[in-house]
Amino acid sequence: MSVLEAPKRMRETPGEDAPLVAPAAEPEPKFDLTTSRQFESWLTEQRINLAFTTYQTGKLFFLGIGPTRALSIFHRTLGRCMGLAYGDGRLWVATPDHVLKLVDAGARQRLEGSYDSLFVPQVSYYTGDVDAHDLAVAPDGKVLFVNTLFNCIATASETHSFKPVWKPPFIDRLAAEDRCHLNGLALDNGTLRYATAIAESNVAGGWRDYRAKGGIVIDCQSSEIVGRGLSMPHSPRLHKGRLYLLNSGTGHFGTLDPTTGEFEAITFCPGYVRGLSIVGNFAIIGLSKPRNRGIFRGPLGDNLKKHGIEARCGIYVVDLISGEVVHWARIEGLVSELYDVAVLPDRVRTAAVGFKSDEIRRVISIED
Repeated sequence: MSVLEAPKRMRETPGEDAPLVAPAAEPEPKFDLTTSRQFESWLTEQRINLAFTTYQTGKLFFLGIGPTRALSIFHRTLGRCMGLAYGDGRLWVATPDHVLKLVDAGARQRLEGSYDSLFVPQVSYYTGDVDAHDLAVAPDGKVLFVNTLFNCIATASETHSFKPVWKPPFIDRLAAEDRCHLNGLALDNGTLRYATAIAESNVAGGWRDYRAKGGIVIDCQSSEIVGRGLSMPHSPRLHKGRLYLLNSGTGHFGTLDPTTGEFEAITFCPGYVRGLSIVGNFAIIGLSKPRNRGIFRGPLGDNLKKHGIEARCGIYVVDLISGEVVHWARIEGLVSELYDVAVLPDRVRTAAVGFKSDEIRRVISIED
């Protein structure tokens, strides 16, 4: 079978969703991606591909290595896609009204263009518009997702929109009110352990008044708040016994000690940091430009001014030992906001089947 790929050059025009008649006043925005000198070599050495979502333009991107050892970029449109989770050859994606599971059918297909992976949509759980944020895959293969609208962590249901698994202790009932803006979750050996929220609020939209210093980290096992005073924290991740997270409102990537509640910054990233994945001794972090100027007038704006730099959109790779940014990919043009990043191990070049072409009709596999 043939796999359709986005143009190989680093600058490209919009693909399958481009309007039939372009506006005459302005040219279509481009997708520009530039990288540090050794970014491709690092992907090759780690033998990984990177996936990232942008809900601003509703696309799922894959970064891999092409046959000439140059960076390969592939994208598919999935609506306002946000959270990503990979496990056991399956990639889960949160979209506006469903959680989608894609399976890698590459080993069972005759792929062209030097691809070794082909993710195919296989299962979709319709949740309704619950504003699903972070995802995680439990050891039994079930998906957990942060149900931000209903202020809880939930799992997919075979018969309903979702099944609640946990909610913060200060939330008195499930209501579609986005009270605390719960957004992130972390597993500990497959068990739900930590969650992040913008504020400890039990009223509709109450979190909006506490963006600068109201951020919290909650221990889901004890239901105790173990971190306070953060600025819009996102993406908690446990790695080798340490709790890493993004203090998005300041631009810092760092660690939180759950026993003391102390946040220790490791690296400043010039952008609104959101989306974190860790492989080996490297953290892969997503950066976004401002959606509006509001969040950049607070601590993040001060830090950007202090470092004499404008906000960026892209991906930073941070060495966990030295704290240095060792690799980066910068995105400009069509995409200015990222939500999540995921590591796809043991892959060189990844593609995916989309819903907007006949390709999905022709990719057929038979279970052994």
